[in-house]
Amino acid sequence: MAPTLVVLHAGDLPDGLESVEEVAVVRYATADTLADAVDGADALLLWDFFSPAVRSAWPRCDSLKWIHIAAAGVDSLMFDELVESDVVVTNSRGVFDRPIAEFVLAQILAFAKDSERSRALQHSKIWQHRETERIDGAHAMIVGTGAIGRAIASLLSAVGMSVSGVGRTAREGDRDFGTVYASDDLAVQVARVDYLVLVAPLTEQTRGLVDASVLAAMKPGARVINVGRGELLDTDALLTHLASGHLAGAALDVFETEPLPTDHPLWAAENVVITPHMSGDASGWKSRLADVFVDNAQRYFRGEQLHNVVDKRLGFVV
Repeated sequence: MAPTLVVLHAGDLPDGLESVEEVAVVRYATADTLADAVDGADALLLWDFFSPAVRSAWPRCDSLKWIHIAAAGVDSLMFDELVESDVVVTNSRGVFDRPIAEFVLAQILAFAKDSERSRALQHSKIWQHRETERIDGAHAMIVGTGAIGRAIASLLSAVGMSVSGVGRTAREGDRDFGTVYASDDLAVQVARVDYLVLVAPLTEQTRGLVDASVLAAMKPGARVINVGRGELLDTDALLTHLASGHLAGAALDVFETEPLPTDHPLWAAENVVITPHMSGDASGWKSRLADVFVDNAQRYFRGEQLHNVVDKRLGFVV
């Protein structure tokens, strides 16, 4: 019998699944129909990658062997029953690496070259000469040493920035970061950092990692860029340090609640750049996500080793 694949979507269907439909029975489901669709299915594609529907449908997932999520982060999917099960989880690692690295560099350049003020002055037709900052030699500390963090480190190094990493364990001689500091030592190490870049996956160990103590330990005039998950960062503490002038700015692409509520104080905060969780979504990203899945699906149907297998207890690919 042909295997059965369920595609969970929210109205936006993936393209390019023709080769999968030739060898598998493909059912398309939304969150409210997933439980019925997944009954007896072998595999599940989470095209609607932020949906919590899998947990509610879990009692009907007794035949499920493989879940692929069309995202790099898997925190929206993981729950105890899935972690304890034999279901293999894969993600879309690799799709977002370069776009997010470019996005981070763009935010750093915008801060250093005072782009927002230039635009405001232009709108007011004010000619005001100013000096700007150089980024060569500035220190960027990247919290998260996975594939996306490495792409960021490589690009920032290429423009002359000094980079270091923060991961689970400390080490020297890393090919991309040079020095990697342990996340437990973050508050000790941030005192010399110009840009603190957050890209770590959300796990119990990283939730709230950049808290009030870390922000207070940063040197005056430093900036924070978050392209990981909103829960990595203590937003209230960030607002306090921005309002006091201790921190010079923040570029935030992710938030604890998305969309960001219209009454949230971040909207009115000075020197804050807000973007709607788009740092990795460069033109063609959905096609690339579909390609990654199709490649893995073909491997699955042939009984071959899957790419991007997630360690469910750690919450990321190792």
